Amino acid sequence: MPDLLVPLYKLPGKFACSGFTVRKPMAFESATIQKWIAGTFSESWASEVLPALCRTPSTMLIAVEESSGKLAGFCAWDCTALGFLGPVGVSEEFRGTGLGRTVTLEVLYSMREQGYGYSVVGAAGPVEFFTKICNASAIPGSTPGIYPKPVL
Repeated sequence: MPDLLVPLYKLPGKFACSGFTVRKPMAFESATIQKWIAGTFSESWASEVLPALCRTPSTMLIAVEESSGKLAGFCAWDCTALGFLGPVGVSEEFRGTGLGRTVTLEVLYSMREQGYGYSVVGAAGPVEFFTKICNASAIPGSTPGIYPKPVL
């Protein structure tokens, strides 16, 4: 999977997804968020977001379903490398609601406000998703990218 480059000066307008609150997590929520990410996605993603959760302010946004208070999605940045977006994920039951687009764009706007001109999506899985929502383009020669073979 290639890395993607996102020009933060070409972001589309913000997109609100009704029924969800998108916000930065509080420190006391870190363990719950990591457990949810590990159970919903993977242990490696739960590890990867640790830098975002340990920073003050956090470099992560979470999406909470307003009616139930359930964690529904997240997007982090500056985890594996500075300027990198991700990981990003939405619980299967909330996919198709626009929530992935919402949390991703909110993070990209946050990165732009921090002074970044570009963002890199490392080893992007859903290339079409990022191409469609934020004008991302593949970085030539970026496979396999910065991610080494995992330690066993």
